[in-house]
Amino acid sequence: MSSGPKAVSHGKGSVQEPELSTLADPVTGVRLRQFTSGPGISHPSYFLQSSFTPCMTRLIFTSYRSGSAQLHAALLPNGELTQLTEGAPIHPFSAAIHPDGEMVFFVRGGEVWRLALASLREEKVAAFPGAQLGEVSLSCDGEWLACAGKHHGQNGIAVGKANGNEWNWISFPRTVIHPQYHPLDSNWLEFAADPAPRMFRVRRDGTGLECLMEHGNDTFVVHETFLGGSGDLLFTIWPGLLCRMPWEGERTCTEIARFNAWHIAPDRTGQRILCDTNHPDEGIFLVNAATGERELVCLSLASNQGSQWKQSRYALAEDFERARAEQASAADTVPGKQALSWMEVATDTVYGPQWTHPHPSFSPDERAIAFASDRDGITQVYVADLTSHPKWATLESWAGRAQEADNRPGSATGKGSEDRT
Repeated sequence: MSSGPKAVSHGKGSVQEPELSTLADPVTGVRLRQFTSGPGISHPSYFLQSSFTPCMTRLIFTSYRSGSAQLHAALLPNGELTQLTEGAPIHPFSAAIHPDGEMVFFVRGGEVWRLALASLREEKVAAFPGAQLGEVSLSCDGEWLACAGKHHGQNGIAVGKANGNEWNWISFPRTVIHPQYHPLDSNWLEFAADPAPRMFRVRRDGTGLECLMEHGNDTFVVHETFLGGSGDLLFTIWPGLLCRMPWEGERTCTEIARFNAWHIAPDRTGQRILCDTNHPDEGIFLVNAATGERELVCLSLASNQGSQWKQSRYALAEDFERARAEQASAADTVPGKQALSWMEVATDTVYGPQWTHPHPSFSPDERAIAFASDRDGITQVYVADLTSHPKWATLESWAGRAQEADNRPGSATGKGSEDRT
């Protein structure tokens, strides 16, 4: 007689059987691997970070399967799942993997934490009591961290060393989101302000504050980042322009392509740009940064929610108030579910919910991409193998490289290792 479904245990270090399934994209034939299928929302980190460890042996993601947002890892390539954190929920899009691959930084409320992947030991790096902090951004060498936030009613950026030293607060008069270190000079940070104008820069010591592009609320600049090693700025003017602009000198905005590129993630060289699309969702693309030509990778089939993405301007106070009123009328407020940052309001219908967006990002070897999709009703973690695309078939498979790393003697995540975290 069957004993029924096997009970699933949750908690730090708990291991679950793989949920891995493989499918082909219906348009391009690209091989997709779905790493999660549980009842809770699961998604990679924010698209400004790679969700893969540098050696390609683990995929780090956030899941609500234990009842709150916690970090998990999928062992590559076989998909065995391990819960990495427990307790108070984390900021669901805050995880950033250190370049050495041994640590993951994340946010809980007003605190920045680091997690040792080998031991799952957690250490508090910095604390701003009563603050709300956004996602973690690391400098390229992994020495410096930054988080946007609000502390004692003051907007700004928390900046400090990954070892817990030299933390300070850089104040700014408006909402701050998505600070990023310059890839060639970690003395500089670029950040977004809300509402317009959007793009600013400041040195990590708080000096040199400068608006990078003057514009009004009807020029909907979003999702800015750096164009890889070029050091140029890359951004979208929603809903129809993908642009670049020099970091220094005359800041002339140059059109790369004219289409609805949404969340954008360049490769390390700045030659290719990965992006999803919305209104309409045409899929996930790779764009040639020099020519603007694009190639479909796969469909996202995500619901891509957020009323503001149907507009060509930033949301104003009345837009958020209207959304709050609609939520209240629907009795969609749950005690204890307060947001960890303004971007992560659980029932945000203006710009999200964020977990309904694909947010594609490259693997470290740039042979695969991770993205989220709620195509089956609940957001899950997907990986698309770029080497299975007919135009990029000469690339070595990322899964093969992960298997080689997994089988190396002494690998921290290998099958022969005692540490299966």
